[in-house]
Amino acid sequence: MRVFPTWTEEEALWASGFHDVAGIDEVGRGPLAGPVFAAAVIIPSKNRDPYFGKIQDSKKVSPKVRPEIAHTIQKLAIWGIGDASAQEIDCLGIVEATYVAMRRAVARLSTTPDYILVDGTGVPETGIPEKPLIQGDARCFSIAAASIVAKVARDNIMQTLDSVYPGYGFAAHKGYPTRKHLEALIKLGPSPIHRKSFGPVMRVLGKRN
Repeated sequence: MRVFPTWTEEEALWASGFHDVAGIDEVGRGPLAGPVFAAAVIIPSKNRDPYFGKIQDSKKVSPKVRPEIAHTIQKLAIWGIGDASAQEIDCLGIVEATYVAMRRAVARLSTTPDYILVDGTGVPETGIPEKPLIQGDARCFSIAAASIVAKVARDNIMQTLDSVYPGYGFAAHKGYPTRKHLEALIKLGPSPIHRKSFGPVMRVLGKRN
């Protein structure tokens, strides 16, 4: 059964006196190359625009429509974007690097949130009350909005990196392990933005050393 986002979590927090509630989500854990991104979005409680009712988890939104939705979110809401590089992922591990990206997204909000709603398992060390929500990007409007902003921001970066490191097809697959990406990785070897701690990249490096 398909799940749609609701205001249930936000409305309960607003009623409890938490004015600035931020939804947080990440994108880019699975790719072999590029940064992991996170976004934090605070949707206004009193002047909420009806447009937010159209927002869904970024995975359920067409790639052609996502940039328009992200642009509207960024006009109507308070938002921040954070990332962690491939080098940070190799140094810290993907889980901790994702937390770093999330904390950076929160730090870049122009308003410090009173409460955080997080897709998944939470964000350590923010000092802000939080509630992790499994499948939060499908259940909660604030998190769904953050998922779209993060996805569009990362896609844009990968399109730019495609021209910096040509031949891998980053603009098309965004660093995910598609067949064409794996073929290019074997042919060209890892680029500076490949995650050298990830299995397929490690295997290519091992064969070249």
